Amino acid sequence: MQKNLSYLFIFLFSCLFLQAQKPKTPASADIYQAIQKLNFLGSVLYVAAHPDDENTRLISYMSNHIKARTGYLSLTRGDGGQNLIGPELRELLGVIRTQELLAARRIDGGEQLFTRANDFGYSKHPDETFSIWNKNEVLSDVVLAIRKFKPDIIINRFDHRRTGGTHGHHTASAMLIIEAFDLANQKPVYPEQLKYTSPWQPKRLFYNTSWRRYGSIETFYKIDKSNMLSIDVGTYYPLKGLSNNELAAMASSQHLCQGFGRLSQRGSQQEYIELIKGSPLTNNENIFEGIDTTWGRVNGGKAIGDILYEIENNFNFKNPSQHITQLLEAYKLLQNINDTHWKTQKTKELKAIIEMCAGLYLEVSADSNWAAPNENINLNIEVLNRSNISINLLSLNDANGFSATKNIALQNNVKYNFKETIKISSDEKPSTPYWLSEKGTLGMYKVSNPKLIGLAETPKVYNINFNLSINNVALTITKPIIHRYSKPEKGELYKPFEVIAEASTKITEKVIILNNNNQREITVVVKAGRDNLEGFVEVSHPNDWSIYPKNQKVNIKHKGEEQKLVFSVIPPKNQSEGYIAPIVHINNKSYTKEHIEIDYEHIPFQTVLLPSESKIVRLDIKKKGENIAYIQGAGDVVPESLQQIGYNVSTITPEAINAEMLNKFDAIVIGIRAYNVLDNLQFKQKQLFNFVKNGGNLIVQYNTNHRLQVDNLAPYQLNLSRDRVTNENATVRFLNPDHPILNYPNKITQNDFEGWVQERGLYFPNAWADEFTPILSMNDKSESPKNGSLLVAKYGKGYYIYTGLSFFRELPEGVSGAYRLFANMLSIGKEDLKLEAKLND
Repeated sequence: MQKNLSYLFIFLFSCLFLQAQKPKTPASADIYQAIQKLNFLGSVLYVAAHPDDENTRLISYMSNHIKARTGYLSLTRGDGGQNLIGPELRELLGVIRTQELLAARRIDGGEQLFTRANDFGYSKHPDETFSIWNKNEVLSDVVLAIRKFKPDIIINRFDHRRTGGTHGHHTASAMLIIEAFDLANQKPVYPEQLKYTSPWQPKRLFYNTSWRRYGSIETFYKIDKSNMLSIDVGTYYPLKGLSNNELAAMASSQHLCQGFGRLSQRGSQQEYIELIKGSPLTNNENIFEGIDTTWGRVNGGKAIGDILYEIENNFNFKNPSQHITQLLEAYKLLQNINDTHWKTQKTKELKAIIEMCAGLYLEVSADSNWAAPNENINLNIEVLNRSNISINLLSLNDANGFSATKNIALQNNVKYNFKETIKISSDEKPSTPYWLSEKGTLGMYKVSNPKLIGLAETPKVYNINFNLSINNVALTITKPIIHRYSKPEKGELYKPFEVIAEASTKITEKVIILNNNNQREITVVVKAGRDNLEGFVEVSHPNDWSIYPKNQKVNIKHKGEEQKLVFSVIPPKNQSEGYIAPIVHINNKSYTKEHIEIDYEHIPFQTVLLPSESKIVRLDIKKKGENIAYIQGAGDVVPESLQQIGYNVSTITPEAINAEMLNKFDAIVIGIRAYNVLDNLQFKQKQLFNFVKNGGNLIVQYNTNHRLQVDNLAPYQLNLSRDRVTNENATVRFLNPDHPILNYPNKITQNDFEGWVQERGLYFPNAWADEFTPILSMNDKSESPKNGSLLVAKYGKGYYIYTGLSFFRELPEGVSGAYRLFANMLSIGKEDLKLEAKLND
């Protein structure tokens, strides 16, 4: 029985992935729960630093059990993390993690908010965090979130008192909320925000504590909990057929790029929240104590509540449309109240409930998922009234000039289809995440439009208004234009409708390494956003480099097609680096951005425009050995980077490993976190160690000690830790300057550690056997030296190397010193082997 339940959960979870982009079709139970939430006038804001920091158990409990409007304010979009499902990092990873947060909120019932803070990577102290973030701007965004969301209750994920004890972003998020709690209600503070919002004072601020904060369960049980509330978040929801903690597990499992897919939990489960600020509680049972969460909260709300509570108490699950007349009466009364905040929020909820009760199906599907400016788009509009209520479709229109009069009485269960055409404005800007539209800084995204700050996504520009008359009450329901299509192997699918540029361009390689004076061919790809695209493309370059030819013609007949153009890059004689960028010229307009598509089943299809440029490096590098095997771990582009400097790289799987196959390679490189994510790799350790013993080199990149799926990571004792050096400019000291890895075939100097990005490295070993030789020492400010970033051990005829240096970040960024050091790691011992072979001859 348990096995069958597990299969059911997996089936439901996979359905969530496949239907991630499909509009929800609500059942009666969903409508009833929406009415329950409509009748609760209270709100909770949960606050933390990153995607996957949020406690989905509490968010789901507040939303689904308490029925409060619940939001999660994530200060960053998680751009500095790692990606377990694909190659996207930095800005693109932030886009993925934003969408994973939204996917989680669709499950746990919360809403999603952000600030402009950029996740620049791991930070060890809030002082460091604030030195990179613009503290005043992030605090402004937190105050804005409070003023717009107007939470009665705020819950911090992290402890503001624990400076230096956890990720600096974590503590910073808590410290900012402590400050913003008192500032949000002060008019002189950030007065420019009051043009479109109003001051607000939350009632209480809590910290979501746990036994981990106190070191052990035993210690936690002994402490004074008089200032804490205990909440059982394991409650069961018969209307959903799921418990709260099952819902929460499904929500947090949306964070797939961070490896958060997990089993669900059931049964009683306690969460603790500690009161930090605000009105004291008398019974430590109800966080909304002293707050009116009924319709009596707003002036004129009692009459609305009388109607809506009656509907809730006598809801007709068999025929929800029975309640539409009452719902419309409540809707009319709601339009007369003066409380703008609750009027706006509850009008949105009430309109959605009326739409659900009537069984209205309103859809606008374009014949493509994207279009260019000045292009006509064909729309298929579907309207369906699945009730006996009198509903008339009066007209259709949008905010860009389209209008169509209909005046059609919608008969019960009769489908109406309309073909309409709209035109994309000639000056319409292409769709892209708004926070990526302008160049920001290491710590902050730049958002010029203050109305966009804090939004999870860029608002859709092209929406269709369905102007209806329901029982003679005028009601407008707005739907975004989408693209609905099907695939034989997947069925019905949906994509958002986006506007793209008439031309986009990219160079196929983001980093181009030339380790000699020979010219190199590069491929420039131009994509057409419209039919009959004609123009030319050139490539900008540093003065000491040359590109041939100077330009080439572009002629693409059909929208969506690509043209590939080959240019030659001619390097200077001496070491040099810079950037090249393709420029497409069409009718006196220039296009310099790359159109990037992100397509994963668990999130909606994403379109991103980023500046198109590639780094070019003329590098003096020597190497020994040619054939490299790469075992991909959590996802990186190190294999492609090694190919750039002339290695023959074969990506292999653990299942394919055998002695005969390994003998073809000079070295084996194991990708990041491979021993965390590859179950079968642990069974191949003997073959890998034998490969080293017989003269090969094995390079193992960083793993975490959490979820390490192997007992013997190395042929000798090696203990992983959480030691890391987050300052990418931290001083690097050579512990063994005469070691071959620092001298052969490339002489490594301090210059090779210049220009590193985000960090030096992470999860260094902190203890190892005498057989290992530590090569480098480094540390962050005010910390002890960390000597485990690069460890080398002779084993048999070959070398085992473990490194926590962040090559997975440095190589894709074209950091020349990282390439030189990695080449030495691959080459170590090769000179000895050649000498030995010569002597044997």
